[in-house]
Amino acid sequence: MRGFLFTTASVFALGVGAAALFRRREQRTRAAEGMRRAAQAAGGYLSRYRMDTEAGAEHWRQPDGSVDVAQVTRDFLMFFVVPLWITSGVADYLCHRATDIEHTTGSYESLLHLAMLAEMGVPTLAALFLEITSPVLAMMIASFVLHEATALWDVSYAVQHRNVTPLEQHVHSFLEMLPLMALSFVAVLNWPEVMAMVGAGDRPADWSLRLKEDPLPTGYVISVLAAVALFNGLPYLEELWQDIRANGARLRPPNQPARALEPRYLASEPVEA
Repeated sequence: MRGFLFTTASVFALGVGAAALFRRREQRTRAAEGMRRAAQAAGGYLSRYRMDTEAGAEHWRQPDGSVDVAQVTRDFLMFFVVPLWITSGVADYLCHRATDIEHTTGSYESLLHLAMLAEMGVPTLAALFLEITSPVLAMMIASFVLHEATALWDVSYAVQHRNVTPLEQHVHSFLEMLPLMALSFVAVLNWPEVMAMVGAGDRPADWSLRLKEDPLPTGYVISVLAAVALFNGLPYLEELWQDIRANGARLRPPNQPARALEPRYLASEPVEA
């Protein structure tokens, strides 16, 4: 039942992202709506499908008629990468539950999961509220490297004590590459600042911290924060709670050998049944 609920929730998260995209497009195409009404008032007939297609294209068009690649990239990041990232976190949680994490790796692994959530949560908050200046970019890069190191630690520990299935490994590939994809898009959208940060630009780097001059839509920010809290934060806290219920204050189940506390990046011993 829990798996069904969280699968439904992940689908809902993608739906929220898609709905927000279409809503934003409609807000930017009121002029097209006016054209449709004028044509109808004059007795003309215009295909609704054609008008909707043209209105959608206007959202990604520059004044000279060319495609606004930056806007396309920004929307792809906001309404595809971010929802897919949130959904992958839900899938990862379900994989943990399916392998009885509270009786195999315990709170030790769950705390690593929460640490990785925090390592990606900080740069996400920065991207939502702050101008992308050099210190923000540097923090994002450092957070990504730290997240990858923690992920390696996590998997090296987990494979010794529970069955990390091919499906879970595939989910991990999403959770590792989607942050890199998001970071890459942010860097491309702010390429002059990236060049300035490494001393290769035609202007000095901006090392200030300040709120966005052009804030993201309030509805989008609230939706992302709510989705992360509901579909990532709460499930991983529930996972930790189940570990505590099963093992008390112990970080790992009592039948685990002490050597499991140290990460082993080249573990070759098979998982004991």
